[in-house]
Order: sequence, then C-alpha cells, then structure tokens
Amino acid sequence: MAALLLVLAGAVVSVIAFPPFGPGWLILIGAALSLTGFRQVSGRAHGLVAGSVHGLVFFGGLIWWIGELGLIAVVPLVIFQALYHSFYGWWLGRYHDLPGERWLLLAVGGWGLMELIRYHIPLIGMEWGALGYALSDQPWARYAAPVIGTSGITMLVVAVGGLVALEVTRKSSGRTRAFVLLPLLVVGGAASTRFFEAYSFGPGVPVAIVQGSTPCPFEHCPPNERLRTFRQHLELTRTIEPGSVDLVVWSEGSTGSVNADPVQNPEVGVAIAAEARRIGAWFLIGSDRTLSDTDWVNANVVFSPEGEIVGEYRKQHPVPFGEYIPFRPLFTWIPDLERVPRDMIPGEGPVVFDFDGYELGSVISFEGGFSRYPRQHALAGANVIVVATNEGSYGLTPGSDQFIGMTRMRAAELRLPVVHAAVTGKSVVIDFEGGFQSEMSGLGTQEVVFGEFTPRTRSAYAVTGDVVMTAAGVIGLLIWWRARALVVSPAPPDEEE
Repeated sequence: MAALLLVLAGAVVSVIAFPPFGPGWLILIGAALSLTGFRQVSGRAHGLVAGSVHGLVFFGGLIWWIGELGLIAVVPLVIFQALYHSFYGWWLGRYHDLPGERWLLLAVGGWGLMELIRYHIPLIGMEWGALGYALSDQPWARYAAPVIGTSGITMLVVAVGGLVALEVTRKSSGRTRAFVLLPLLVVGGAASTRFFEAYSFGPGVPVAIVQGSTPCPFEHCPPNERLRTFRQHLELTRTIEPGSVDLVVWSEGSTGSVNADPVQNPEVGVAIAAEARRIGAWFLIGSDRTLSDTDWVNANVVFSPEGEIVGEYRKQHPVPFGEYIPFRPLFTWIPDLERVPRDMIPGEGPVVFDFDGYELGSVISFEGGFSRYPRQHALAGANVIVVATNEGSYGLTPGSDQFIGMTRMRAAELRLPVVHAAVTGKSVVIDFEGGFQSEMSGLGTQEVVFGEFTPRTRSAYAVTGDVVMTAAGVIGLLIWWRARALVVSPAPPDEEE
C-alpha cells in the first residue's frame, strides 16, 4: 500500500509542476516520490498496479483538457499513454531486489526506453508529459538544454528521483551517488562555461504576430467561418505601420478551407500580397487547403515583401483521429469521427526559407511538441523557428500554457529564437534562451504581438539529438540483460550427501 500511495502522490505533484501551476522544480519532488514508490514494489503484479496508478493519474491530470473534443478523444489517449507506465512498473517490479546502483541504472534506463518508444510509436506517439518540459520556467534547466536537450534533462530528473529513492530506503552508496552527481556536474559545467554556445549574427529582426482569433472563439460557427477569420486577420494587419517589421506571421487556420486559401482563392492571395508590399515585410500565412473530397494539406505559405508566393511548408505529422483517420473503414461505427471527413496528406521533410540574411524554418501545431521536427529545420540551416498553431478547440484550458512551455524548451535546446503564433492564443516571441521577448497575448483575443528576435546558429543538441536518453536506454538494457540472466539461471542445488 505504501508503494501505491507514493506513486499516486508522485503523479499528483508531477502534474502540479507543469503549467499553468508550477513552479517547475516540483517535478524533482514528483519524480522522487514516484521512484521511491517503484523501489518498494515487490514483484511484477505489484509493479503493474503501481505503474497503472501512476500513468492514469499523471496523464489524466495533465491532458484532461483534450476532453474538450469529447470523451472519445481523451479517454483512449490517457489509457494508451498510461500503458507505458504500467509496463514500466511491471518490468521494474521484477528486479526490485537488485543492489542500489544496478537498480538505479535499470530504473533510469528503463524510463529512457519507455520515453523513446512513447515519442515514436505510430499513431499514439507524443512527447507531451516528458518530465523535462515541466522545467520550462527554470532558467538553469533551459541553460542546460542546448547541451543535452529536454530529453537529457528528463533523464537527469529521473536519476535524481532514483537517487532519492535509494537514500530513503538506505540502499545508496558512494558509487550510486557518483552515477547521478557526476553527470550533473559535467552538464552544469558545460552549460555555465558556455562551451557549447552558439553565436548570433546580424541585427535584431522585428516581427509581428497577428492573432486575429475567429468569429466565435473556441467554437465552430458556420457559415464562412474561415473566410471571416481571414478578414479579421486582414483588418488587424492593416494596423501595422509600413516598414515597422520585417516579418508578419498569421498562424495555423488563419486562412484556408474552400473559400479562404491564398493559393486557390485569388482574392485572398491578392489582399495578403498587397499588405506584404505595403509593410515591406515577409509574410508567413497558415492555410489548410482542400485537395479533393478525401484529401487536404496543412501548410505555411510564404509571401515575399514584393507580394509573391515563394513557397510553402507542409505539415509532416498529422494528428491521428484529428487530422486523419487511420484505417478509416474500421472506425465507421464511431459517429464523432465524422467531424474528420478528409485525411491530411503529410509533407515531405523540412523547408527552410532564405529571408534576406537569415534562414527561417516553421512547424505546424502538433509538430512543435516534438523535438525532432524543429531539429530537422535547425539541421537544414534555420536560424529562427516559427511554431504556427490554432488551439481553438481547447477553450480556456491549460493546453496553451503547456504548449508554450514545450516551445520554450524547444528554443533553449536548439539555441534558436521561436515565434509561437496562435489563432486564438496564446502568442509570444521566445528568445534563444527560452525567455519571453515580447508580451504574451490573451486567450481568444484579437491583437498584434510585436517583438524582435536575433538569428542564431544551432546548438550542440541540434547535432547530437537524444543521445543522453538513448545512452541511458542502452545501459538499462545491459543491466536488464545481466539481471535477467541471474534470475533465469539460479545456482545449482546442493549435492546430496
């Protein structure tokens, strides 16, 4: 019972560590409580129950707001995400009696493997809830991010939690402490000495995020909802003084559908082109484009200061059951899925635009919650990242705050400024250290957010990727293999006299 209470408390504290609550350092306490509970399980059945309790409470408390789309959206997602923690508890519970240092390596490595699989498994893969994201409000964590990434910070959080678990149960040793403290000292030293520092170049670039909202914020209000949304963005854009900014961003869903796409509707394209010429700025415009009765694309369309369309980036990672229905014939019995009548066609890789002295890469909504998509653009040469999102379906919930926390860590780990633009809020310009460089807009408001960013070169993490989490997973597998061999090959019985 003590183990279950500890993992329950750990899950609750971990949820509180994330936006909009905090402070983020509470995640260290949450991890310590959770790992102390997992250390006290006795056997796989006990571990399975403990892992299930932890996963359901944590993910249920963290992403409950997805229920704004209906129970069909949130209940299966929470259950699927919790299954990873269930399996983790079941797997770790078999080796609860390992010596301290081996148990610690197994616990940390197993968590790393669990997260790597959770990030990449088809259909339900997501990084939302990775422990490192809770620390987005902590400057010391953001400063370590360009060295090891958010995934590496997640591993350090789990390692600290595991060390506390061993201290509480009096199973730690000097060597065990060294496993945790030495990596902390190395990362802290590299971060504090700026050994992996990227450099900035050129003058600051003034930018305007046009958050035009929708005619009915957080609701759908046909007819012509998208056309009216476009007009609201256009009217706000006309308030921007000529020559005052070099980049204007309209977010995902600001144009598109059947009658408001700047590519397919000449009137929409002409109106945006006129504003680009008037202001003398590059424009990045979010647009979803219907291709047929069954297909569509989600794109960021780029206009030059001369008013010409110079290209577009197409979203690579559609949201399962939100932007497409996998194995659609199998789900015709679910009426709610009729709200997704077409399947999004994914784009093919990053697209980086040359904006007169700096390179811009953009991702769309859900992609900003994965490290790999902005990292693709950084490796392709981007000096700034635009995260264009909608968020109109989640009302006044914590979804926007949590997502901005993730993009703050994205900016810090890549060492690149991020323009976080939303149709219904919140929108903000984030500097290369993950701090706020502009005022933040409200939810559902109509306003223009003005800021400035300085182009940067990519970080060490942009090159190495999730090497810390991968290394931890490999070490965990080796410890597991050795522990498994000892379990399945017991010592032979004593010979008879």
